[in-house]
Amino acid sequence: MVKLTLVPLGLLLSLVIGSLCALIFQLDFPVLLSVLKDPELHFALFLSLATAFVSLLLSLIIGIPAAWAMARIQFSGKYIANILLDLPLVTPPLVVGIGLLLLLGHQGPLSGILPQLTSMLFSPIGVVIAQTYVASAIIFRTANAAFLAIDPAYISTGQNLGLTPLQTLCLVEIPLCWQALLSGAILALARALGEFGATLMLAGAVRLKTETLPIAIYLNIASGDFSLAIGCALLLMLLACVLLIALRLFTRRDKEDGYAAN
Repeated sequence: MVKLTLVPLGLLLSLVIGSLCALIFQLDFPVLLSVLKDPELHFALFLSLATAFVSLLLSLIIGIPAAWAMARIQFSGKYIANILLDLPLVTPPLVVGIGLLLLLGHQGPLSGILPQLTSMLFSPIGVVIAQTYVASAIIFRTANAAFLAIDPAYISTGQNLGLTPLQTLCLVEIPLCWQALLSGAILALARALGEFGATLMLAGAVRLKTETLPIAIYLNIASGDFSLAIGCALLLMLLACVLLIALRLFTRRDKEDGYAAN
């Protein structure tokens, strides 16, 4: 029975390795070099990294306080709020983008309140909004689990020492769970870099304006430039691998520190 489980494991590994190799060996070396020198690829890479890091910062500012409030404050409707805050994790990004566009667009309910924001949607600002929306959900869920895992005795000690709730959060709770928060930030950054559906709806697909790496893949596949599309895909894969390796190394070191402490 144990050996039989190696069959689906081998199948999964074959699919992953096969798809990676199919992309990697699709371009020969001279073509790959010419693709990597393409100004459009450079623009897409820069825009992806710039918007992803801005979105990560915004999602941390939004997600961590929201997660703390859900972990520490009791209020009516909390169960429903918890479900609603998980919706971005399971809703298709394209649906998310349509919803945000209807909310923030020129005919949306917020167009009269925030007309400047509405006018900036189909620009890098729209990219940041889409990425922040999806990244905030990851930060929120990771931070919420981390706050709930903290021993209440530490919080009580901080309060007994006269710390305010904000001081307790900054001086006690965040230092206790910063490893989990950092892991969530890495996952959120990876999610922001790969965001496509919501970005397409909210920022459009305009070359050299809202062209992130996923949008560049879409545009060049649609126009028949498969070499540039594959080059962008390889760059996205490389960024994802770097973030995944960083996450694995970090979590392994965290576990080793835990074992050493015990």
